[in-house]
Amino acid sequence: MSLSSEKLLEVSDICKHFSKKKAVTGISFSIRENEIFGLVGPNGAGKTTTLRMVATLLKPDAGQIELCGVDVAAHPDEARRFLSYLPEDAGVYRNLTGWQYLEFIARFFGDARKAREIAELGAGMSGLGERLHDRVSTYSKGMTRKLVIARALMARPRLAILDEPASGLDLVSAMAVRERIREAAAHGAVLLSSHNLFEVESLCHRVALVYEGRIAACGTPEELRRQTGRATLEEAFLELVRNPEAPREA
Repeated sequence: MSLSSEKLLEVSDICKHFSKKKAVTGISFSIRENEIFGLVGPNGAGKTTTLRMVATLLKPDAGQIELCGVDVAAHPDEARRFLSYLPEDAGVYRNLTGWQYLEFIARFFGDARKAREIAELGAGMSGLGERLHDRVSTYSKGMTRKLVIARALMARPRLAILDEPASGLDLVSAMAVRERIREAAAHGAVLLSSHNLFEVESLCHRVALVYEGRIAACGTPEELRRQTGRATLEEAFLELVRNPEAPREA
């Protein structure tokens, strides 16, 4: 799939501090229509804080985020019309069936007819089949994750923000989730964070390597490997964080 030249998201020099801790210190990047953009880095690097700022859950201390031309911090309610956010630890209503859960969430996006269409799309995305009629409390971790992925993507958001989307999934389930993510990018764009660098290399058009609240480097997986002379994205990341003079292009 060819990428549009139109910028869907523009993140400009955002910062976030918690008490004396500097979580994010001047991160900038942009995402184009139909692009899958990945944030990778060690625990505590600032990835989740960045995702939460884009998702309107945290307000930047400095900098600006524009989504579909809307200033996210100044107009969060308007920005939320264009996005969907799935945290790593997304919860579900365990006493509902999978179908009831999708139908309940779908009601936030339109009238009864529209909600039914969205829920049916989510049901197909989940791949859970007849198990959708069982209570979520009977689901495995993988089944639950597929359900919440479907919930996040079924309304076709302009920007889907996914934190560790395939975390803890077996190979077959992870492959199914990746296919849903590729489909989501056809209708907008995807911003994801993952510790699985194989997943990032196979999914993402561009990747930002985040270290100590900053972007150490940004580019396609191939560009990052070539820049460092390394064979894998994992090796490229280790090389870049050892070199504080590494380019910070985004």
